[in-house]
Amino acid sequence: MKKHERVSEYQAYMNLHRRIPGEPEPAFEEPVMLEKVWGKRWGVNNDVGKLRMALVCRPGKEWEPMMSGGEYVEETLALIGPNNMWYWNDREVPDLTKAQEQHDAMTKSLRDEGVEVVYLEDPRPQMTKSVFTRDPGIVVEGGAILCRMGVSYRRGEELPFMRTLARIGIPILHTIHGSGLMEGGSFLWLNDHTAVVSIGQRSNAEGARQLGEVLKTLGVELVCVDNTGYGLHIDGSIVMVDVDKALVFVQDLPWWFLVRLKDLGIQLIDADPRDGGMGVNCLAVRPGRVIMSSHAKYSADQLDQNGVEVVMVDYDVIHKSGGGVHCSTLPLIRDDV
Repeated sequence: MKKHERVSEYQAYMNLHRRIPGEPEPAFEEPVMLEKVWGKRWGVNNDVGKLRMALVCRPGKEWEPMMSGGEYVEETLALIGPNNMWYWNDREVPDLTKAQEQHDAMTKSLRDEGVEVVYLEDPRPQMTKSVFTRDPGIVVEGGAILCRMGVSYRRGEELPFMRTLARIGIPILHTIHGSGLMEGGSFLWLNDHTAVVSIGQRSNAEGARQLGEVLKTLGVELVCVDNTGYGLHIDGSIVMVDVDKALVFVQDLPWWFLVRLKDLGIQLIDADPRDGGMGVNCLAVRPGRVIMSSHAKYSADQLDQNGVEVVMVDYDVIHKSGGGVHCSTLPLIRDDV
């Protein structure tokens, strides 16, 4: 082209964008991309790597409906709120001060392990289960999946959860929508390429399909296991406590799944039924070290005998709202293992 010939606007546009093409690689979830675009290496691809950051919610004003009392229903051994909008597993209303003290002790134990604790911002009034931050979301490599709660009285927990994640800058990879149901307690990692989700009244096949699509992009297989009876979440039946060890209630899990765990090289440690439903509800803070409710002393002994270190915390008050330490924590960043 001669110097006096002018480049047309069209030619200039084409020449410019030939020089600056789209770049699909490195992939979104690659550490270099996460740190460049999103500020941190967000995400989790296992359940036992060194825990770096976790989301919690200190019990507060959202417990007021339970503290005002409800109807004690003998057949449930629980106080039930109007229109079944909450339950509390005791005759007496909650002691909020004691619940807060126990939650503070639990979060201190996290900090003592080097975990950065993030608090849920502005939980909505009436959302009495907001303390259980595990359920509104699932964190995978690169970001979070917003869940859709299975029961109507928990619908609405998702909004402050999403706002909190947005504030700290974690990417939202997907939102369970349509007729899909999914709660985070229904999900766990077995290793960095295998995860499991339980199907039942809180998480359905459509929710699992949507979750599986996200995991497929990451090269992760999602194994689906049916809950037994009125079981809510799989984290009441199995939790990973080391790279190759899991604490389990084997009676809650199908035979084929137990065989699959064995094939993956996972040693099964039996939780003691004397601890009740909270025996499995512990949280690994690094491989072979967990935080566990002091209520679960028999299961803690089982872990100790199998080389797993246990940090005990009192958590019996919050148990009465239907969850434990695992339910009350959502890992946002873990190290690879």
